[in-house]
Amino acid sequence: MPELPDLEVVREFLSTVLPGAAVVQAEMRRPIVRDLLGEPPGASLAGRQVVGVGRWGKFLWLDLSGGASLVVNPKLAGRFAWREAGEAARLRAALVLTLSTGMALSYLDAKDMGQVYVTADKSAVPGLASQGPDALDLALTAPAFGQRLRRYRGEIKGVLTRQEFVAGIGNAYADEILFRARLNPFLKCSRLSTDQVERLYQAMRSVLGEAIATLRGRVGSRIEVEVRDFLQVHGRGGEPCPRCGQAISELRARQRMTSFCRRCQPGTLVRN
Repeated sequence: MPELPDLEVVREFLSTVLPGAAVVQAEMRRPIVRDLLGEPPGASLAGRQVVGVGRWGKFLWLDLSGGASLVVNPKLAGRFAWREAGEAARLRAALVLTLSTGMALSYLDAKDMGQVYVTADKSAVPGLASQGPDALDLALTAPAFGQRLRRYRGEIKGVLTRQEFVAGIGNAYADEILFRARLNPFLKCSRLSTDQVERLYQAMRSVLGEAIATLRGRVGSRIEVEVRDFLQVHGRGGEPCPRCGQAISELRARQRMTSFCRRCQPGTLVRN
């Protein structure tokens, strides 16, 4: 699942290659594309120029001339791909934009779970406007983070992944943030001390920032790839903890995997 670091690197790359390019052809291949402008699929995109690329949480969008935007929520399996227009289109492409520069941008989705909207009003896109501040928003200071956290009583990992709390964190990076902060993922928010909240905030900032720097150097134009081999605990069940050497624990519940170190992140799994 693409999370904030993955999509921020995609945004950065597309911001260098798309602005000024015009959409020569927009080919809708999957039914997940919804045109809220009321025009035939693809017709409202053709001829428009890309004027900017934006991101908020797990949403990424292209701002187009004439006041339209193409907004994408990749959800579980969505990816973007950048290629020359003459190359064969990738399988399971939901949308292919052929550009005046001779390149093509595709949105791929193996599970058809993502959502793609063509709209003149981003607030009309389900889930976008209801998000909390982006996890890297400079306005999200440590005090503001702590104040928002006080509204929640659930387990800290579940809260971290709620987009209305802060936007952009998913399952993988929640594990990494909690490991950095030395917090048990099943600890209730209401039991966090002031020091623990501060550690959580600083861990969020550092983990996401470092991941972006790593991906920026490794992804380049291959924006369809998901690089996760540098993560310290997520998906590494049974491997030695990079901090203490004890085997990393891995639990699965509600179709979600949680990876953590019981020694470095002590706590109980009893839910009360």
